[in-house]
Amino acid sequence: MSERFFPDGMPPPLANAITLPFWEAAAEHRLVVQRCTACGHMQLPPSPVCSECRSDVPEWHEVSGRGEVFTFTTVHRPIAASQELPFLIAVIALEGADGVRLISNLVEVEPDAVEIGMPVELVWEDMSADLAIPRFRPQRS
Repeated sequence: MSERFFPDGMPPPLANAITLPFWEAAAEHRLVVQRCTACGHMQLPPSPVCSECRSDVPEWHEVSGRGEVFTFTTVHRPIAASQELPFLIAVIALEGADGVRLISNLVEVEPDAVEIGMPVELVWEDMSADLAIPRFRPQRS
């Protein structure tokens, strides 16, 4: 199991037929984005059709998990019981994913140290044997 950043009372994400491949890869600690086989456009969240060309033949493409903070906010009210405050929610521009951004949490950093453009790297939070959540921390190297 990985380090836990959030309490057990946090609501788990809901998977459906479109998002299930994302969550299956996450359980294996792989970050994937949807890529259109017709035009190469990458997108997240996933969709049954490409937002650029409307093709309905996507594939999953693994990305490094590196990126930079596009924007962020500091949250001062808990979502779950015993949640440590404050916590950070950020939009991460993913490296090598052609404009794809992922909403997640920033961990292992004080709110005052975060800035737009800060390089970050992926760290996984294992919620159970079959559920891992992507979080981001400042790049270490």
